[in-house]
Amino acid sequence: MSDALASLTGKKNTPLIGIDISSTSIKLVELSEGSNKELRLERYASEPLPRGAMSDGNIENIDQVSEAIRRVVMKSGTKIKKVSLGMPSAAVITKKIILSGGASEEQLEMQVESEASQYIPFALDEVRLDFCVIGPAPNSPEDVEVMLAASRKEKIEDRVAVAEAAGLKSMVMDIESYAARSAISRVIAQSDNGGKDKIIALFQIGAKITHISVLLNDQTVYEREQTFGGNQLTQEIVRSYGLAFEEAELKKKNGELPEGYDEDVLNPFLESAALEVTRAIQFFFTSTPYTRIDQIYLAGGCVVLPGLLDMIASRTKISTAVISPFKGMELSPNIKEKQLRSEAPSFLVACGLAMRRFD
Repeated sequence: MSDALASLTGKKNTPLIGIDISSTSIKLVELSEGSNKELRLERYASEPLPRGAMSDGNIENIDQVSEAIRRVVMKSGTKIKKVSLGMPSAAVITKKIILSGGASEEQLEMQVESEASQYIPFALDEVRLDFCVIGPAPNSPEDVEVMLAASRKEKIEDRVAVAEAAGLKSMVMDIESYAARSAISRVIAQSDNGGKDKIIALFQIGAKITHISVLLNDQTVYEREQTFGGNQLTQEIVRSYGLAFEEAELKKKNGELPEGYDEDVLNPFLESAALEVTRAIQFFFTSTPYTRIDQIYLAGGCVVLPGLLDMIASRTKISTAVISPFKGMELSPNIKEKQLRSEAPSFLVACGLAMRRFD
């Protein structure tokens, strides 16, 4: 579809890199097919974004973002120019609809466009549409269930523009939460019994937003965002020690903070994070028919903070683990394993975007 959201375009196995444009950084992942059809991590890299370059998932400064993409490509050493990008969930309207079966691709396209106007609060010429046939409709097998996705044109065009300005060509535009689900589904499949019938909660704790997804048998049964993230710890460091924000961020990562930091600043933040997670779980129980969670996975930049995992596990009384989207992958010789362990949890979306090469 010329006007497609393009989450389904691109030939299988065309070399692609995944680039995740988050509120504070650019993350890049390049995967290839290793031996025994396993995925192989070829390269990964991240590059911070200047403050204000992004705001609420929107690109505010195209030059700064494209320059950061150019730097992350150089840092990674990748030669691939085709890229898979993500859109924030809040910028995409998704809806499952039932359409009559037996239609050609062209007829389906026409049906989707006529149905879309009911669900999209914008004029159709202001949006880009795409759809994906899920399979036979649950209660009427002769019909088909279709996932409709739509986003404002300018939001997509901004992302395409920053990639182009950095010398890259956008081939796929996915939804960040879907990319994260692809990455985590691969890891869950490696667990006992492939995670069958297990209710799994994924908490992606970013700089400003925590994204919560609950999965059951590879389907998302619940999604929510909370305003909480690692920036709150950085702001507290700024207040406590009179540092500039960038300096506080660096010292937080390097662990170069004064004596008393753990007790006075870090522990209260860990308590807040554990409280946010327990509140989110309670909200999930009260707003859905589900009454249990079997496993919590943590992802995002600040989940490797010392003590966070144990604090959440003890407060929730639920089995909790920090997730690496690269678990079970072959690693190319230029990957430093120790460094990867601490950085991997923040590459969930970028890894899922890079996996689009194999769809």
